[in-house]
Amino acid sequence: MLTRRLEGLGRSVGAVGLGCVGMSAEYNTADIDDERSLAVLARAVELGVTLFDTADAYGPFTNESLLGRGLRQPGRDVVVATKVGLVMEPGGPAPPAEPCGPAPPAGRRGPVPLAGRRRADPAHIRASCDASLRRLGRDTIDLYYLHRVDPAVPLEVSWGALADLVAAGKVRALGLCEVTASELDRAHAIHPVSAVQSELSLWTRGPLAAVVPWCAEHGAAFVAYAPLGRGYLTGTVLRPAFQPDDIRFTNPRFTAGAIERNQALLTVIGRVARRHDATLAQVAIAWTLAQGRHVLPIPGTKRVGYLEENCRAAELELTRDDLADLDAMPQATGHRY
Repeated sequence: MLTRRLEGLGRSVGAVGLGCVGMSAEYNTADIDDERSLAVLARAVELGVTLFDTADAYGPFTNESLLGRGLRQPGRDVVVATKVGLVMEPGGPAPPAEPCGPAPPAGRRGPVPLAGRRRADPAHIRASCDASLRRLGRDTIDLYYLHRVDPAVPLEVSWGALADLVAAGKVRALGLCEVTASELDRAHAIHPVSAVQSELSLWTRGPLAAVVPWCAEHGAAFVAYAPLGRGYLTGTVLRPAFQPDDIRFTNPRFTAGAIERNQALLTVIGRVARRHDATLAQVAIAWTLAQGRHVLPIPGTKRVGYLEENCRAAELELTRDDLADLDAMPQATGHRY
């Protein structure tokens, strides 16, 4: 696979990584199958995937344990990224997120999936790191993210505690999730920011304004989660039929009205896909890769076939006309959360 440099670790990784949350939580949880997911992890390594993304909040905890089982075999030269800072509890408020797109129409209301309470005090960070190391079966975490900034704890305090873990040899490099350029400046003044993880896709482009350029200027990787728009940009989500524990059940972009209005995006993506005899998913991932050589998409899947399809996106080179067509697409209907 095409590789890209992850400067904070002094090494290259496969340009397309693997987001692993769906193997244990959030998406159609009735379809979770650990043995099948272990087969996906093994095949990913064979295909040249070397960046695997998890968090203690995923499951919670079970996703880290799954990766510990699947990736600790000798000879597997992989980068495992995990996170601290969200404590999952049933019925809590969803973490606030900046809106993207016009206000959604009235949608369904009902049960919500597990939601995260932010906690990033030094004691919690230290204890969580040790627990993650045990579940992953590793001596060192390659890339450790602050999952969300805790409004009750100054960022400098949380980031200083994370920097202490690097000094102690428990962590190799640090990253932040869903932050502003100003927050990145504050953290970087204390300890280098090696990676920033935020949602980026053809229907969520907010980070392109400031955060993606910040990463390019400071030698940090930008790790794009949900590059397939939580499945919508593959063209396979045509009607809302999600279970209450699926995070899309109450997502404004997955109401019946929003799904219908966002078909305009799929029309453009499909036109580009036909030019290259590619799938919609491959075009969506290739567009993300085209946003900078420091950008690393981490699409998630629980199926080997989709994994192989996603990895082939690294071979797809979009033309200037392709990118112009995709960049001119209308903004998605609905807030992203």
